[in-house]
Amino acid sequence: MSAIDERWRKVVWVLGIVLSLGVLAFLVVFFLRFQAGKTFIDEFFNARTFRKSLPYVLKGLSLTVRLALISEVFILITGLLIAMARISRNPILRVGAVIYIDVIRGLPLLLQIFIVYYGLAYLGFKLDPFIAGVAALTICYAAYEAEIFRAGIESIHRGQMEAARSLGMGYLQAMRYVVLPQAIRNVIPPLSNEFIALLKDTSLLSVIALAEILRRGTEMMGKYYNVTPLVCAAIGYLIITLPLMRLVQYVTNRLSSGR
Repeated sequence: MSAIDERWRKVVWVLGIVLSLGVLAFLVVFFLRFQAGKTFIDEFFNARTFRKSLPYVLKGLSLTVRLALISEVFILITGLLIAMARISRNPILRVGAVIYIDVIRGLPLLLQIFIVYYGLAYLGFKLDPFIAGVAALTICYAAYEAEIFRAGIESIHRGQMEAARSLGMGYLQAMRYVVLPQAIRNVIPPLSNEFIALLKDTSLLSVIALAEILRRGTEMMGKYYNVTPLVCAAIGYLIITLPLMRLVQYVTNRLSSGR
């Protein structure tokens, strides 16, 4: 690196620090001296409301995690089966998988939740909210993860399948012992990101009265007429998602270096 480049790097670094300190000073003055800033702090970061709401809101954390984990098990199984149908030589299975993927991915998850919980009730299938929530999440996310599985399987060179078949393996055996283990390795990072998105989308199940984090935060917001309980809910989501994001990044880097 030349002396000029080094000098410019130092100048940019100093300017960045000065700008950051200026923004910080402005925010401190705004929130402490101006009425709008004080109102914002009182509505979103009210210490008294925070202390009263946090324990109750965080009790929904376990339900959020259970919803995500149980749904993910069914999503992985269903998504893999749909992906296998999607690449099948059977035209009925292939077309059926394509229609399912296109229709489900074209509908909002919130609408699917309403259809599963309220729509099936009109047909005589009154589902428990937890079961309905798991079913709706599975139906929706299986379509997305099916495409991830399909892309992972198709990323494996056809020679792998041909070599396995030449050794006397059937199609399913070759898929199970040769293709899928390599494909799953490729799709771990995108599947992990989908799981993080699934965790956050469990918040939509509050519309069917599941007492997960967002639902509890909304209840406390109505009780205290203050938005601070939703900040408690945000903290709950961050407790789960931030470690998961770091884990996904670590696994992705390890898999990339492994190649």
